Amino acid sequence: MVRFIFQRLIGLIVTLLFVSIIVFTIMQLPPGDYAERYLFRKFSGSVSSNIAADLSNVRRQLGLDRPAHERYLKWIVGIVTRFDFGTSFAYGTSVNNVIGDRIWLTVVILYSTLILTYLLAIPLAICAAVRRHSITDYSLTVFSYLGLALPNFLLALILLYVSVTVFETNVGGLFSPRFGDAPWSIGKVLDLLKHLIVPTMVLSWSATAFQLQTVRATLLDELRKPSVEAARARGVPERWLLLKYPARLAINPVVATMGFDVNRIFSGLPIVALVLSLPELGELLLNSYLDLDMNVAGTILLMLTFMIVAMNFLSDIMQAYLDPRIKLAMDKRR
Repeated sequence: MVRFIFQRLIGLIVTLLFVSIIVFTIMQLPPGDYAERYLFRKFSGSVSSNIAADLSNVRRQLGLDRPAHERYLKWIVGIVTRFDFGTSFAYGTSVNNVIGDRIWLTVVILYSTLILTYLLAIPLAICAAVRRHSITDYSLTVFSYLGLALPNFLLALILLYVSVTVFETNVGGLFSPRFGDAPWSIGKVLDLLKHLIVPTMVLSWSATAFQLQTVRATLLDELRKPSVEAARARGVPERWLLLKYPARLAINPVVATMGFDVNRIFSGLPIVALVLSLPELGELLLNSYLDLDMNVAGTILLMLTFMIVAMNFLSDIMQAYLDPRIKLAMDKRR
């Protein structure tokens, strides 16, 4: 198992290296650069007599005149050695300061949504599979189809409308007005947890619906296998039989797609954040692309990719623990 983890860890490092190269390449793909955008705004409505010289000076000040490989090496060395993601052109300060609390709040939203998704999807799917063709099964099927069909932002709008018109309160934002700019304290953490309920419910709806259908279908397939019938014939109690074999293997697809769930949740986060006024990275990523502030955009993409790769690394270890067939394959390789 230690050898397996070490191999996956080496793979994670190599993957992140290639990902950083791809992200930096994506940063160079948009036409033009921030120097052109800066001068366009500076001389908007007027004419510059020497636009070429001004453009050259701005690029030299920002370091955009250097070759791409030199800029990449400076960028990646700063990240690895000092955890420094460079300077934001638009804000004129470190990218670390621009991202600030947004990265931690985004991580909290992502992983609280992920935890809620699995806490709902797995037991509900097991219940639906065990009670196949019952009212419970049909009701959960309708719920999952609605979750797959309706967009998250529509549910966010409905909850926002109901909270304002019926309960005369606002579910938007992640903090109450008195905790917005206050220093961190137990009260502020509790206020954050209270405000996380609505966004996590909204974002987990479609993810829960997808995983519910996945686990249900896999569990139904596992319940039909001869090994389950043989264990039942030996007198293994039904509840222990369900948890020991079929349910344990049925959650493998969920474990294997943890990284993709993070990506799916993050993809739906910007629109939901716009509706609920959440301070997260999606809106900042979009604005950075529009402003051609590629250090900020690249940092957000790199952090998102790191979370996905890290979740895939964790899912590999969890699969090796949950699925005896993977352990057997490791033993044979040894």
